[in-house]
Amino acid sequence: MKNNSLWLLLSTLFFAAQCSKSNSSPQPAPIPTPTALVLNAVKFDNVNALPGMANYNIRPTVVVRLYFNNAVDRTSVSAGFSLNETGAANQAINFGYENNDSTVLVTASAALKYLTRYNFAVNTNLQSVKKGKLNADASYQMITQIDSTDKFPVISDNALLDLVQQQTFKYFWDYGHPVSGLARERSNAAPETVTSGGSGFGIMAIPVAVSRNFITRAQGLARMQTIVAFLKNTAQKFHGAFPHWLNGTTGVVIPFSAKDNGADLVETSYLMAGLLTARQYFNGADINETNLRTDINSLWNAVEWNWFRQGGQNVLYWHWSPNFNWDMNMKIQGWNECLITYIMASSSNTDSIPSIAYHNGFARNGSMVNNSSYYGYQLPLGPANGGPLFWSHYSFLGINPTGLQDTYANYQVQVTNHTRINYEYCKANPGAYFGYSNLCWGLTASDVPNGYAANDPNNDIGVISPTAAISSMPFTPTESMNALRFFYYKLGDKLFKQYGMVDAFSLKDLWYAGSFLAIDQGPPIIMIENYRSQLIWNLLTSCTEIKRGMRRLGFTAPYL
Repeated sequence: MKNNSLWLLLSTLFFAAQCSKSNSSPQPAPIPTPTALVLNAVKFDNVNALPGMANYNIRPTVVVRLYFNNAVDRTSVSAGFSLNETGAANQAINFGYENNDSTVLVTASAALKYLTRYNFAVNTNLQSVKKGKLNADASYQMITQIDSTDKFPVISDNALLDLVQQQTFKYFWDYGHPVSGLARERSNAAPETVTSGGSGFGIMAIPVAVSRNFITRAQGLARMQTIVAFLKNTAQKFHGAFPHWLNGTTGVVIPFSAKDNGADLVETSYLMAGLLTARQYFNGADINETNLRTDINSLWNAVEWNWFRQGGQNVLYWHWSPNFNWDMNMKIQGWNECLITYIMASSSNTDSIPSIAYHNGFARNGSMVNNSSYYGYQLPLGPANGGPLFWSHYSFLGINPTGLQDTYANYQVQVTNHTRINYEYCKANPGAYFGYSNLCWGLTASDVPNGYAANDPNNDIGVISPTAAISSMPFTPTESMNALRFFYYKLGDKLFKQYGMVDAFSLKDLWYAGSFLAIDQGPPIIMIENYRSQLIWNLLTSCTEIKRGMRRLGFTAPYL
């Protein structure tokens, strides 16, 4: 038993010694994980850069500074950064270093383009001197600043006004429909679609073109004969009123919307205002001008204005369809672009509406009155901040607002203050939209990226419409002329094209409309001329029936 116990004790001690020897042998040291490289901040010319969104007004020679938590490995930088114009190859870039290589400076080898979108990125190929990789990719959009150089030779303001009027008139003259002579709806739509209201504006532009020697009187008369003959003999009419859109060859209505396939009284009023303007201009005693006036009178006298009171109501209705009757049921109520519709309806020689339709219908018994102030300007009529600027253009292409008053407003104050509010809003730029300024302003209905919208201070998506500021020239001559110079000289390579200024643009989105619209091309020609000579104001308000119709509604003005 003793020997057995001794053997067991020795075995146990030997096994413990072996275990102790095994446990005490040295272990290999663990390999440390390099600390990740972290991007703490990025600055474009000492201004903090915003990741994931556009950074505006970037200099073409911008210096990009990137601040890291550790020194970077210079051998990794060429693969760790990229700079490219959207959709283009990477730009060559140069590198510099500060703060013991923990700050990297990046510059383009060649100056960037103006008003161009670039993407600057840093990726996980970048690593620190301690071999820690960048913890996450990062990218930054850059939109470069406006090029302040003049895109065209500087000319006198009078020459510039001539140029803009003449170039814009080409939309109606060169692009006018070859059969009907009417204005096509837009440059980027079916070429057979002509517009009645836009044609009214184009007709008003013909006396301007003749008086400015863009065309001869004989050419203007010939075009008017084509237009009036088509309207009289070919174009589809409904109770004397015209549809919004027609086929320029057949004269058949083209539906504006599902149930808008008949008469459009507002568009008809624009057309009739244009025709009466032409009637007053082509006042010669020869047989051709005499017959033109006779044909215009037949079209003018055929409009059944009271039919559009829908059974004698004291309001006019916008639409009537031979298929859907009054289903659209849209009352023409103010304040908006439709004052001219009530003036034309009141002025009819054959079917004048009673004044109560204006007071109860358009003025809504005074409910269109505002009289609040915005940006320091009192606004007599309409919604807060005034609405889109075409409300102060369409009715006043032929109706002079100077000294014009009724029980609801002084219309000179209305159109001037509406325009100034729009201008001051754009100058203040509460939405911080890139490009807005005292030189770049004007919100109205126009094309927008992926659609069409009525832009105004209450519905602003960063789109400027050149027609808004230019057509306001009689109301804000200094501000409008400054805007026109800016559009032409500073942005003219992008805006001033075949038919004058493109419809709209957004520097925020670097978007420039590829379109021209009749209703936006007409007002600049006409309103520049009203600013210069009051030609169109004098022509339309010289009509005996217009004077009579306006007095019926309670208007007073020096010309009434």
